Amino acid sequence: METISFRRRSPELLQVKLGFQTQMRIRSLSLLATGCVWLAICLNSSTLRAASRPPNQDASGPAQNQPGYKAYAANCAICHGDHLEGDLPSFPPLVGVEHHMNDAQIVAVIQQGKDRMPGFPDLKGEELKDLMSYLRSSTDSAAKPAAGISSSNASNGAIEAGGALFQQSCAFCHGRDAMGGETGPDLTQSKIVHADVDGDKISEVVRNGRPEKKMPAFNFSAPELQNLVAFIHAQAAHAVASKGGRRGVSVEDLQTGNADAGKLYFNGAGTCAQCHSATGDLAGIASRFNGLALEQRMLYPEDVKSKVTVTLSSGKHIAGILDYLDEFTLGMRDESGTYHSWPVERIKYKVLSPVDAHVELFPKYTDADIHNLMAYLQTLR
Repeated sequence: METISFRRRSPELLQVKLGFQTQMRIRSLSLLATGCVWLAICLNSSTLRAASRPPNQDASGPAQNQPGYKAYAANCAICHGDHLEGDLPSFPPLVGVEHHMNDAQIVAVIQQGKDRMPGFPDLKGEELKDLMSYLRSSTDSAAKPAAGISSSNASNGAIEAGGALFQQSCAFCHGRDAMGGETGPDLTQSKIVHADVDGDKISEVVRNGRPEKKMPAFNFSAPELQNLVAFIHAQAAHAVASKGGRRGVSVEDLQTGNADAGKLYFNGAGTCAQCHSATGDLAGIASRFNGLALEQRMLYPEDVKSKVTVTLSSGKHIAGILDYLDEFTLGMRDESGTYHSWPVERIKYKVLSPVDAHVELFPKYTDADIHNLMAYLQTLR
């Protein structure tokens, strides 16, 4: 088994070695970009409506004179595309949205919003009815197998049709090539896919969803499921044949260290035991995180909250969890959960960031330290 050199051979893991300041800049830029999109959507003025006027009709989408197209073009096209095709990885396609959401759920998302999508409560009555009709009529016939294809072309036809369906409903999470996206795992390395026979495993997951992992259920017909399965298997076979083209890191790549040496490092030179306990906060961590997810959490635990103590001009101290900090403003929640914020020039503050201890180890790690520490953490089940 080949051992990864973390300095030269694993770009995925080098990414998590970015310093804290770089990570904060990336997050700030991401938030700024998201805020700009929100602003553009929420303006929803006559200027935006003029800029979002319906495009010329073409074969890639429904006719622009169809009921509901005007409402879609004015409110939705700026993110989801002129013909519901989406803009991956940021905005999902809406073609075939009825496969995984019923009418009531779609209306709720439109009027109330979801995640970073704002709500459009003013869309109602006939305008909302027409918009729903437009969305329901959008299912791409290309996702269905063509009638009368010869047996010699049947397999390629199913893969092509399944690929079209995958782009509509799955690529937003799992990537266009099924090799993983922003939120969904690499299906070409999935144990479920590898164990699947004629769709018996994949179909069950698609139809029932995986609520614990935020994957919705999809209402596909039997032929559509067969095509989708054919595409996923074709992508898995292609990934195996593409030596050196693998996007992710296999669990086996991260099992080359010495667990005993990792335990010594954890309790000694790594100073990990000063903040963590194998029988406390880390108990069972290898059952909750696996492979690269565990490695990333070990190197850079992004979801860990920093603590902060603020000293006001009156001398009063307020301690709590840091919620926001930039060069102008500090925001925090005290022990009761109440939110406070101040201009940074009016206060004194001290931040205790658990992430900093991990960042400080970056220049000190050797490849052996990382492999051994990872091996030890994988024993904590």
